[in-house]
Amino acid sequence: MPARFKWSLVSDERLLDTRICDLPIHIKGSFIEPHIKRLYSELNDRGIRFKPHVWLSAEWFTPDGVPGFAIPFYLAHPRLMKLERKYMREVEGGTDVECMRILRHEAGHALDNAFRLHFKRRWIRAFGSFAQKYPPSYKPKPNSRRYVLNLDAWYAQAHPAEDFAETFAVWLQPRSNWRRRYRGWPALRKLESVDELLNEIAGTRPRNRVRRKIETLPEIRITLREHYDRKREKYAFEWPAYLDNDLRRIFSAEPNKRARETAAAFLRRVGPEIQQLVSEGTGVHGYAIDHVLELMIARAGQLKLRAVGREEQLKRHLMVMLTVQTMNVVHSGYYRIAL
Repeated sequence: MPARFKWSLVSDERLLDTRICDLPIHIKGSFIEPHIKRLYSELNDRGIRFKPHVWLSAEWFTPDGVPGFAIPFYLAHPRLMKLERKYMREVEGGTDVECMRILRHEAGHALDNAFRLHFKRRWIRAFGSFAQKYPPSYKPKPNSRRYVLNLDAWYAQAHPAEDFAETFAVWLQPRSNWRRRYRGWPALRKLESVDELLNEIAGTRPRNRVRRKIETLPEIRITLREHYDRKREKYAFEWPAYLDNDLRRIFSAEPNKRARETAAAFLRRVGPEIQQLVSEGTGVHGYAIDHVLELMIARAGQLKLRAVGREEQLKRHLMVMLTVQTMNVVHSGYYRIAL
């Protein structure tokens, strides 16, 4: 797609058939640029003489051993953010608050690589072995106080490296009052360890200053359509047969003249509202919840169920069912091992 193209005149279909490497986008002048500058300012205010280098790629990630990190391409243009929301139901890092939380998290990984902190005994005592193998999924304990809370889905519990990055993010956030907020939590000791580690390196230059970049935009030659097909496939799962009973408890299989709306139509109508509430309450990716909802709609149609009763009551029952099934997915092994 040549840079002279006007984004407003390009249809979604044409955009989807564009290769990611051909997108005319840059960090400079984009939504993400002032947030990166703010991150650098926060690091400087803490006496950290280190600015992680950044580049555009397909997703958020920090490569092993690299003192820098990748930022998803969609944050470089509002049209791409809109497309991301359309196909993934949410824009990860698309708000000022969430963007800074993720940037601080990634900066934690990059700083760890730059100063090789995970080799230090204090790091290992606080977080465990950095060499521990990354699991394909993890089973978080939502009520645990051994971990800080920064990103959604209790991400600090995914791996010792993520535990450090999340703890660093909380430590770096201005006016986070972490000593008071985490008073009485075992996680406080981790924050104190990070404070001690960072005070040690304050004012010093990192040993690792490699400016290597992985999976840069020019290297990603798949189309946006292929990208979203692969991304959405990550969140798919099969509909268990036992959930039919849950649907029957909420909706009716009996013919009822007063119930003009089918359960499938009801789910389509109220689904976006319920999905957003469940996503906010559980921290699970919006598309994953939406996928559960789509399966519920399809199955409700196959069972020929109808919406009988007061709408608010039906919505409450639906939200409980969707939350329970979402948490079942979480406890069976959460998929988000990406940042």
